Amino acid sequence: MIEVRREIHPVWPFRLPGAGGMDGIASVRGGVWERLVHVEGVPVVVRAGQPSSDLVVIGARGGAVDVCEEAIAQVRVAFGVDETLREFYDRFRDDPWIGPSVRLRPHLRPVRRVEPFEALAWAICEQLIEYERAAEIERAIVWRMGRRAPSWDGSRTLRDLPSAATLAGCAPAELQALGLAGSRALALVKASREVAAGRCALRCAAGDEEAGWARLRRISGIGSWTIAVLALHGQGRLDALPAGDLAYMKLIGRAAAGGRPSARATEEEVLEAFAPYTGWMGLAGLHALGVKATGGGAATRFAAAA
Repeated sequence: MIEVRREIHPVWPFRLPGAGGMDGIASVRGGVWERLVHVEGVPVVVRAGQPSSDLVVIGARGGAVDVCEEAIAQVRVAFGVDETLREFYDRFRDDPWIGPSVRLRPHLRPVRRVEPFEALAWAICEQLIEYERAAEIERAIVWRMGRRAPSWDGSRTLRDLPSAATLAGCAPAELQALGLAGSRALALVKASREVAAGRCALRCAAGDEEAGWARLRRISGIGSWTIAVLALHGQGRLDALPAGDLAYMKLIGRAAAGGRPSARATEEEVLEAFAPYTGWMGLAGLHALGVKATGGGAATRFAAAA
């Protein structure tokens, strides 16, 4: 087994995720983040720690140096550890709405999945359903169909999402048996087939994602919210806002109705409210959610660190 270790000095304020996701893929123990990833189908165990504010250490164990290096590179992108948010900070630190959060939490950024397909698959699972229930379904899919390998120290088993090829070969009824609604099960299988067959490239240069989005939109059950989640959490598009999410519809609806709890905005009204942040709407949305982005409920999936 080959082990590769890299020390990274963040170019912008950064905090390592303090907890693993509710899907059970990543874990954080003793301040060390760990998960199983796959590089061209080859398993690699990756661990990351942050011994100080200006140092992040990422290690990988796998069968060859090149796959370890690629796994580390993918995790670096997912963390955003090499990216600066200076332009956003300078533009919006004095904004009357999100400015206080921008100044307090300059490190805040969206959760980004290591593999874009993960964001797509889970976005489909999370459509029109409470996040906690969606996470139960995601864990069931991982447990039943996911890939597995020993942890770094061999004390437990790590699990990764099933590959697009695996999900492409599923009958929708198999996913329904794990709790996924029939229409979403069919959409997940069809989307997986597009990705597995190479007809929809999700990992591509910034600005080239639209062709894949258009192809996915032709699948019944995949709409603007799913594409926005893929863009923001899978492809690093900080301009993408999942405006149809209940968290945002409540936020804008209540503001427009003077705080009335039952108020809901439309997706179009949410987008209109965030129009001043064009180019950064996804990141601005996290700051607008404020403590709700990290304090529990549906919005917990949005933010990487509080």
